[in-house]
Amino acid sequence: MKFKIITLGCKVNIYESEMMKEKLLTNNFIETLDNDADILIINTCSVTNMADAKSRKLIRYHKRENKNAILIVCGCSAQNHKEKLLDLDIDILIGNNEKSKIVDLINNYLKDKEKYVKFYEDRNLEFENMEVDKFSSHTRAFMKIQDGCNNFCAFCIIPYMRGNIRSKDINQAFEEAKKLVENNHKEIVLTGIHTGSYGAGTNYDLVDLLEKLVTIKGLERIRLSSIEITELNDKFLNFLKNNQKLCDHLHIPLQSGSEKILKLMNRKYDKKYFLDKINKIRSIRPSINISTDVIVGFPQESEEDFLECVEFCKKINFAKIHVFPYSKRDGTRAALMEGHLENGIKKQRSRDLIKVSDELEYNYNKSFLNKELEVLIEEIIDNKSIGHTSNYIKVEIDEIIEKNTIVKVKITKIEKDKVFGKLVM
Repeated sequence: MKFKIITLGCKVNIYESEMMKEKLLTNNFIETLDNDADILIINTCSVTNMADAKSRKLIRYHKRENKNAILIVCGCSAQNHKEKLLDLDIDILIGNNEKSKIVDLINNYLKDKEKYVKFYEDRNLEFENMEVDKFSSHTRAFMKIQDGCNNFCAFCIIPYMRGNIRSKDINQAFEEAKKLVENNHKEIVLTGIHTGSYGAGTNYDLVDLLEKLVTIKGLERIRLSSIEITELNDKFLNFLKNNQKLCDHLHIPLQSGSEKILKLMNRKYDKKYFLDKINKIRSIRPSINISTDVIVGFPQESEEDFLECVEFCKKINFAKIHVFPYSKRDGTRAALMEGHLENGIKKQRSRDLIKVSDELEYNYNKSFLNKELEVLIEEIIDNKSIGHTSNYIKVEIDEIIEKNTIVKVKITKIEKDKVFGKLVM
């Protein structure tokens, strides 16, 4: 039987879809990218209203266009809106648990033809063991090491969708990483819902895992998908200083540069704490790429609050800002707050901050003009090789280079958000 997986959302979802694909292929199912699938799996996202709407639209479209296919829906939007999905005639409907049982779920359905609906409402969940041997869809391999979140930021629905923080066993993570490297992955991206909390409740932490991973022969780079500023303790900073395998890039969510809005968001730091920690990081690695997430238009955000945020982003001098207009999520603290803003204001502030981000990104990239950097080649498009540096600059090289090789490149030209390089012989 042929299957097709459609994935929305974050790197955790991408990893979990890759895991499902690998399990299906191992059990003699056949992947198809066309519209001839016997089994359709939609792995949904609920981080914003737009993500929810896109998830529902895809479900309806594929139910209409693939009437005879077995339809499986899973992920955060399924968990968040299960009642609304029950009438869409979905064959297998689950949330964020039991994805690792995908083969059994399908086989049981083929045998009994009975619809399956299962959700876990308890936040106190065990880590669902998943493994991927080879990331066939990416040159860089994602490895999920953690799930869940206990932060309960006022704007965020994810702690309710993903449950409590929990981690993959450190030895299992090490063995999975070894297998990925044996299958020729040179870079591994460690991912989770709250990656920096890895190991909470055990006798090890994220740095302990990193120290094990750097010993793997053939692993050239380790990248973190995201980490909170409060988790960059002295132990981590010491590792950052002494281990060049850890990529020269940290994605550290700020969410707001307004002191008032940070408190309303229930973030666990103030601006001084954030700035001091960034300065410590740059004292260790002066040219590190620090990117961030910022939500604009949060309830009660005045024009002065927004301008304070803009100035703070400039002061931090991020290399890139991922800008999100505030999205009301029912069930969160922010949804009940007074002072929700009009969409027009949120959209305008998004545009304004994106302009700032574009300028900061250009200036960061320009600082590497005529310098030599190593690039991991990830794709070939129109006879051009494209890949990322350790500090996450996407570089285009005007010749064909074998994928999954790391080459030395001189940065020759910067055009807006495009960076061009020439192979150093």
